Amino acid sequence: MIPALNEAPNLPTVVNSVPTSALRALGWETEVIIVDNASTDDTAAVAAALGAIVVSQPERGYGNAYHAGFRAAKGDVIATGDADCTYPFDSLPELLGTLTEADVEFMTTDRLRRENRSAMKRSHTVANYALSALSRVLFRNGLRDSQSGMWLFRRYVWDGVDVKSTGMAFSQEIKNAATRAGYRYLEVPIEYRNRQGEVKLNALPDGMANLRQLFEHRFRRSAGERSARYERRHTPA
Repeated sequence: MIPALNEAPNLPTVVNSVPTSALRALGWETEVIIVDNASTDDTAAVAAALGAIVVSQPERGYGNAYHAGFRAAKGDVIATGDADCTYPFDSLPELLGTLTEADVEFMTTDRLRRENRSAMKRSHTVANYALSALSRVLFRNGLRDSQSGMWLFRRYVWDGVDVKSTGMAFSQEIKNAATRAGYRYLEVPIEYRNRQGEVKLNALPDGMANLRQLFEHRFRRSAGERSARYERRHTPA
């Protein structure tokens, strides 16, 4: 699943990087969902021409796009990433293999490795480290990269968490919600690549919004997350 805002030039590269044939050979049938988040270019038309399922979300926001996309998804496992060519969709066979072999329910990825530094602005790197460090303190889940936009998870995890964010904070919230709810989780390193096209991130306002959301999430009581913990502890083997 890929949220997209005015990403028409990048979509051929991104969609064609999803290794559907290799995944089919491993027993995975794949649907590629592009969530058109009120684009003003040909994002929807290009996505449809490439054979992707197009979901329209006229209310802008990174989180809004995912809320709409998850409602439309039919697969047992959902994999996510951005439409800016930064995430390695070609690594999905290996990532799904890890998800299965490690028997985890939510798997996120770590971009903050030395070999990836040239793909991220220094100011963004510093902000990612700072937000991730604070997230680890507040949620005690050990995740090194709370802001990564590539995750793989069992479809039922989404039904067991209470994720409210409509903007960029959605990325950290879904991780913290899944780990807080008691789902088996894992973080794995990935290659992070140079962004293509226009940068959509507004560093200061998005960073401050993420900061506020961390504290709001940590200290709110979530019926959805309480329910998920109960189900994990009380479902017969």
